[in-house]
Amino acid sequence: MYIYNVTVNVDDSIHDDWLRWIKEHIPQVLSTGRFKEAKLTKVLVEEEMGGTTYSVQYRANSRQDLDDYYKYDAERMRNDGQARFADKMLAFRTELEVIDEYTVTIR
Repeated sequence: MYIYNVTVNVDDSIHDDWLRWIKEHIPQVLSTGRFKEAKLTKVLVEEEMGGTTYSVQYRANSRQDLDDYYKYDAERMRNDGQARFADKMLAFRTELEVIDEYTVTIR
């Protein structure tokens, strides 16, 4: 399993518009069929640059699904946010490979 993580710092001047947009954008990314789920989280560390930082974690079943996303979908999906919010958001992306997962069973 792979996680495609997109971390975005959003300027306060566009925050509400961006948050509405990302909640529409995530289902569009999922509709590519490359990911099985996504999680939107707020980063709880204050950045020196200001704004609010979020992380979107998309889970892919295979490396091939992630590679296909890059090959067929990523540019189009990235361009939408850039066209709307230009220099008012700063994004960086990381890939994570899930090695093992653990859960707690509450009795």
